[in-house]
Amino acid sequence: MNSGTLYIVATPIGNLEDITFRAVRILKEVDLIAAEDTRHSRKLLSHYGIARPLTSYFDHNKNIKGSYLLERLAEGTSVALISDAGTPCISDPGYQLVRDAVAAGIAVVPIPGPSAAVTALSAAGLPTDSFTFLGFLPNRQGKRRERLAGLAGEGRVLIFYESPRRLLATLADLRDTCGDREVVVARELTKVYEEFVRGCLTEVIELLQNREIRGEVVILVAPATEENTADIASSAALLRRYLLAGSLSLKDAVARVVRETGLPRGEVYAEALRLKESQHDQ
Repeated sequence: MNSGTLYIVATPIGNLEDITFRAVRILKEVDLIAAEDTRHSRKLLSHYGIARPLTSYFDHNKNIKGSYLLERLAEGTSVALISDAGTPCISDPGYQLVRDAVAAGIAVVPIPGPSAAVTALSAAGLPTDSFTFLGFLPNRQGKRRERLAGLAGEGRVLIFYESPRRLLATLADLRDTCGDREVVVARELTKVYEEFVRGCLTEVIELLQNREIRGEVVILVAPATEENTADIASSAALLRRYLLAGSLSLKDAVARVVRETGLPRGEVYAEALRLKESQHDQ
């Protein structure tokens, strides 16, 4: 018996018209559709008159349901994997299913379409020749700042997803760890209230701080400049010297570097945490 095919089908990120003819055809033809949230997906399927069997596949049932889907595929069933919005497997469950299907010799066919990260980048007005997508940042501020400090010298555009309730905190952490560089906040992409907010981090924070933010958010950060990179390298060298000497606590070493360089305390502190963590790993 020939095995079935696993289709990775991109669905709209907002406007229901943002779906390809091919995606609609595949969804009408497959034997089974695996959706992140079946209630949410039924709205899309109903809009296009798609009446195919539907099953759930999300982060908390991916192991059990993944085995079920692989069994069905091995039996010859064709399956379409969709997420709540955009391209499956991009900051959404699914890569494990793809990995296991490939290992089992099952054909995996991508049906391309919307992705919030690329959609936001295309209209952001930032360099598009080189970028890095980092999904969601850690929820805890300490871990988030540590992660951002390690990216402060990155020479590519940084793209993050963020929830509305953490947006201002994340923007403040970005400013403290990466400097007051240019940023674009994109929200409600392809929906009625689509919005792009552009400016340096301080300006964007001021524009958004008294507003109720709704909808999923994409944050795009301009690449580090040579000046940014030099500042980071300088602070890191000083911190390493003071911390390795053992005569200063982390807090005192940070205070001394802030006095000597004039860099924001948050930026220096985040770099100190990153250095401490790297020393611990060694």
